[in-house]
Amino acid sequence: MTGEPSPERMRHALGHFATGVTIVTGYDEDGAPVGFVCQSFASVSLRPPLVLFCADHRGRSWPRMRKQGRFTVNVLRHDQRELVARFGSSTGARFEGLHWTRSVHGGPSLPGVLVRVHCSVEQVHVAGDHDVVIGRVHDLEEGRPGRPMLFYRGRLTVTERRTSPAPDGGAALDATDDYWG
Repeated sequence: MTGEPSPERMRHALGHFATGVTIVTGYDEDGAPVGFVCQSFASVSLRPPLVLFCADHRGRSWPRMRKQGRFTVNVLRHDQRELVARFGSSTGARFEGLHWTRSVHGGPSLPGVLVRVHCSVEQVHVAGDHDVVIGRVHDLEEGRPGRPMLFYRGRLTVTERRTSPAPDGGAALDATDDYWG
């Protein structure tokens, strides 16, 4: 095949790579909370502590929070589909009736997540229809323990809780143990 792949082929092919699911939150110019579901999140550097996420620069949340220069990445647990429905919708109030707290380091902290990464915007690079946002990490906040929510082949999925032998023949480990590190 020659030529550039279509967006549909890209989505299908790259959907075979499982990603975690996060909600990136921040504040607009008036101090109102904003946020969106994001699967494009990664660690960039340990020294200095940097992360990245990708956001549609035509979206309704990222352009509003970009001006404030701070954000929080809320890493979702396997049982937080309600948050995905709330923040993935193009309509409705995302924070209405939700118990969240105001972070001094980034954006709104959502309840019950695995971890919160509080950042300031370090750099923004335009890449096609998205911005690649590099954030400097100011604080890390452990949340509730549990399994992560995953996005795979166009669907939300969860890791299953099962045991398996370790590759080195050692004792069986539970999928929620810190074996992946």
